[in-house]
Amino acid sequence: MAKTWLITGCSEGGIGEGIARAVLEAGYNAVVTARTTAKVEGIVADYPEQALAVALDLTEQDSIDAAYEAAVAKFGQVDVLVNNAGYCYRSSVEEADPAGVQAMFDANFFGMVAMIKKVLPGMRERHDGAIVNVSSIGAVRTGAASGYYAATKAAVELMTEGLRAEVAPLGIKAMIVEPGAFRTHFYDTSLKGSDNTVGDYAETAHKRSVAQNVNMRQQPGDPLKAGYPIIKAIEADDTPLRLYLGSDALAAVRGALNARLEELEKWADLSKTTDFDA
Repeated sequence: MAKTWLITGCSEGGIGEGIARAVLEAGYNAVVTARTTAKVEGIVADYPEQALAVALDLTEQDSIDAAYEAAVAKFGQVDVLVNNAGYCYRSSVEEADPAGVQAMFDANFFGMVAMIKKVLPGMRERHDGAIVNVSSIGAVRTGAASGYYAATKAAVELMTEGLRAEVAPLGIKAMIVEPGAFRTHFYDTSLKGSDNTVGDYAETAHKRSVAQNVNMRQQPGDPLKAGYPIIKAIEADDTPLRLYLGSDALAAVRGALNARLEELEKWADLSKTTDFDA
């Protein structure tokens, strides 16, 4: 029996669509989700026997329950969960609307956790399965106006590290995916933000506000290529904890980690002064 992947955030033109199409091309079943099924109709039309379109709102437990039940009713079980859905709320830390930040955390983090908790009982029963959580290079380094978004992704990564330690002995895999910049709708329709009011941030956060954003669609990543390395990594015996997608992701992460190591060594002597005297 072909394994079934449940993929969140599959709106056409995005990384989710790329993952879904790669999964279907590989012969797997795919439950493709978006807030409205109209956003995934093209995927299902191309693979009517293998694909199931399901509406999913990650901020509503009833919607999560219904999506999972539809997947099981159609294909029997969920073997791989890909948590890809999410969006970015841009704002300086001071100017952010608390409700807007909470809504992003609900979608990017708490909704992801709710999906994981929904699929895990079946995976534990079978002692088999995989969970793929899509993060961002923003979890490694960020900048003005992106602190809250990066915080959601950092939370995803550390939660996934803990999850991996918990489920690996049960035969279940957990992997983080860190994409670089991909040519998707993320940089326009998936951006939200606050109304900027504090003039002191004009040269920092305001320059990266939603109002100033123009998606030139020059990002190096091809969303339709995103799924193939994910499948290969999940099928591998030595599935990595983190899989980076794109040459820009590799460069950004290398630079951020090297800078962190340099800073650690620079201040190492001061750090050690808090130890008890020998």
